[in-house]
Amino acid sequence: MVKEIAKVVLSSSGMASSAFMMRSRSSSLILARFIATMNYGYAGTRELNEALTSRFAVIQVPAIDGGNLERLLTDEFPTLEKKYREQFVQLFLDLQKKCENAEISSKALDLRGMLDALRLIRKGLRTGAALDMGITNKAFDSYEQGLIRDVIAARIPEKLDRSRLFSD
Repeated sequence: MVKEIAKVVLSSSGMASSAFMMRSRSSSLILARFIATMNYGYAGTRELNEALTSRFAVIQVPAIDGGNLERLLTDEFPTLEKKYREQFVQLFLDLQKKCENAEISSKALDLRGMLDALRLIRKGLRTGAALDMGITNKAFDSYEQGLIRDVIAARIPEKLDRSRLFSD
């Protein structure tokens, strides 16, 4: 989704496009184009100052919804069985809801971690171990890890193997 937004912004004309360009003061020569991202609220991030913010167009990217997540999983894992693709989407949404309700920290709500876990499963790692590495172990508190494992167990059997998850 971010790639699509960037393509649109960079290919459009006008202010949004020029916001990503660094131009020479003496000519209209474009020196560089770049896009910076920030996951606001993560450790180590802070508010951008007014001078820096005024030089860029700011694009708010909402949290991924179920439909877009399903499309992403279909694109990334075309051989993932539909039944389990839907379960992984629901797993992510369940974790998201737990985070919103402050039942677990946002550490476990890691889309990249879930994708990595699916890649590990596709390579042959047992599902429970892969999900522990990709999601559960992002939280360091053992009580929270237990809560996360409970959410996972409600959707994905721990001993599920590659042959049942993927059709290739």
